[in-house]
Amino acid sequence: MNARLEARMQDRQHPSTEPRLHKSNLGRVAFSMSNAIGDSLISMIIVSNLLKNGIDITVYGNPAYALRHWFPGVVVHRLPAEENSAHTFAAYDTVLQMQWNQPLVRLLDAHPRVRTLHDVEFGEHPGCMAERFADFCRGELDLADVNLANGVVAPADLLHRRHANRVVIHPEASTDDKRWPAAQFVKLAQRLRRKGYEPHFVIAPHERARWQDIDMSDVPAPVFADLGTLAAWVYESGYFIGNDSGIGHLASNLDIPTVSLFRRRGVSTRWRPAWGAVEIILPWQWVPTSRLKERLWKETLTCSRVLSAFVRMTRRHPVPA
Repeated sequence: MNARLEARMQDRQHPSTEPRLHKSNLGRVAFSMSNAIGDSLISMIIVSNLLKNGIDITVYGNPAYALRHWFPGVVVHRLPAEENSAHTFAAYDTVLQMQWNQPLVRLLDAHPRVRTLHDVEFGEHPGCMAERFADFCRGELDLADVNLANGVVAPADLLHRRHANRVVIHPEASTDDKRWPAAQFVKLAQRLRRKGYEPHFVIAPHERARWQDIDMSDVPAPVFADLGTLAAWVYESGYFIGNDSGIGHLASNLDIPTVSLFRRRGVSTRWRPAWGAVEIILPWQWVPTSRLKERLWKETLTCSRVLSAFVRMTRRHPVPA
């Protein structure tokens, strides 16, 4: 790690280390976008608001590229390899990246004017991440008519919530501490099936090894060719239930009523899905001390509570006839 990057990372809590931006001095902008689905969808809020204000911005990111047909009017390219990043971004006056060293580890070496969103993500700001990014557009960038819309538009051949009884269940997450037990998800799917719903698991290829020895009770777990195909399938489903994960943000972004499971209130405040009808389910809060809450959350968040939240959601947000 070079001295410039190391100094910036050590001083990461101080916004003064970042170049201060304004709509008048942005020039041409590139966004080096996260490899995480949720981060990418939230980052598109900034892209959408910049475009609405007449700023020339181009997106470089792999999840964003997989969903490029869902964002008409946005120029999206695959993320460049690290060794090609200086050449790729040379044509831009400003480069945005959500985190210091992700997805490009040495972006600070590759371009002289990089604005990370580290202080927006980790600083003392109110609201969830989507609201923080909108506030960044409104406050620092001084953009007009800022909102939480990220510009997603479904392809015309799809019908929203066509399969009214299909429930998308995402039982996975990026880390084990975010995962409600697999057996609980299977139990939930069985109870949904008894109520007449059609639960399906969404499990990525790299996640399936964890499910090899788990009895899934014949709950379907379809395989999708790419993220765009998965998005189309989610868009035509009736409801979504899942862990704190990118697929939950995707369902919310596509206006699918979403029940989202979180291990801590603080995490849910920052990372809850921001669009459409969302119900956050937390473990019992009467458990004393934060350490015990963290340790016991999977036990205190019961299947019955998740099912009750889902039933409430179906009553409030039925599929239109």
